[in-house]
Amino acid sequence: MTANLKKQTDFDAIIIGAGACGLMCAVQAGFLGKRVLILEKNDRPGAKILISGGGRCNYTNLYASAQQFISQNPHFCKSAFAQWTVDDTIGFFEAYGISGKEKTLGQLFPVTDKARDIVNVFANLCADLEQQIWYNTTVKAVEQANDAFEITYERHDREQKILAPKVVMASGGLPVVKLGATDIGMRIARKFGMAVVDTAPALVPLTITGKDQPWYEKLSGNSIFCRVWNERISFEENILFTHWGLSGPAILQISSYWKPGEFIYIDLLPQQNITELIQQERVVNGKKTLLALLSGLYTRKFADALADRLPVQKNLASLSKADIDLIENLIHQFKVKPAGDKGYDKAEVMRGGVSTDELSSKTLEAQKVPGLYFGGECVDVTGWLGGYNFQWAWASGFVIAQAL
Repeated sequence: MTANLKKQTDFDAIIIGAGACGLMCAVQAGFLGKRVLILEKNDRPGAKILISGGGRCNYTNLYASAQQFISQNPHFCKSAFAQWTVDDTIGFFEAYGISGKEKTLGQLFPVTDKARDIVNVFANLCADLEQQIWYNTTVKAVEQANDAFEITYERHDREQKILAPKVVMASGGLPVVKLGATDIGMRIARKFGMAVVDTAPALVPLTITGKDQPWYEKLSGNSIFCRVWNERISFEENILFTHWGLSGPAILQISSYWKPGEFIYIDLLPQQNITELIQQERVVNGKKTLLALLSGLYTRKFADALADRLPVQKNLASLSKADIDLIENLIHQFKVKPAGDKGYDKAEVMRGGVSTDELSSKTLEAQKVPGLYFGGECVDVTGWLGGYNFQWAWASGFVIAQAL
């Protein structure tokens, strides 16, 4: 391989990554008359956008605010969200032919249900604004070079260098490796002496091993509306039993607040009280078995599975106080100690990243390195499931573009 130094003065900035943040930054910079170059590892833009929401792309959430984000500084994202609001996101996409439809809990999808439509907006705008994207380009290093930055990259099997006055790290996080995910954003930050908050998979399924694993395995495919909680937070959505543990929206949500070794708790009947149901049914039909009652509340498969843990063959009239206490605890405080999670390849996003202490909340410029910006998933700002992380990506891309 040969290394050539290529001076390029035409670009106001180089953006590393053609994901949600990088694409929005390029477009918004173009609106302001600034020319940028995006360096993208994949052979197309928006790889993660395309697979999000099962290929439908939940591109924002009507209720997005700083409250739905995890960060060592929970106030950090407020400035970006004040500069680029949910209404701005909706208006931006509507201006380019994409109307949104709300599914549940404020989640907004394109009416076409096609993530490709979201990516096409940016691809078309980048072409119209003459913003360049170099695909199949792997960034190796970013160094300061006098009043500019020298980016070392590999393209067409050749290692080359390019100079730019400003650099935007919109390189994403560690999920999903097969889509080209790397730790380049964190590596560049550390190289410049910036702190990085420990990273971990977030919005990720949880695994169960040992003696309990076969019980979960036989329930694989069963989905139940639950309340899932720990000492920090709770969520009410569906959980999904799988052959390796637990998934579904409520589990993905709680996973961002779970640490190895901790328990999580599940209320399997969050909108009713099982003890009250038993007492009411006793009056009507005391001979009814607990199994029959549970079969009316859950799938028969799930009710049968509870036979391993509850006296399901007893009729309601013969249930003792100890039996009812057991039932109450299991149904409303089902205790789970996950063995781990499914890792970055099954995670929606990454928790942690470049410390917000290192960045200006207004511009996302590195405090120690003027001209270097960090946005999107590589920053320690992690949203809930349901379009929140896209809203952060759009907002961070927008605010960086204003400062270039």
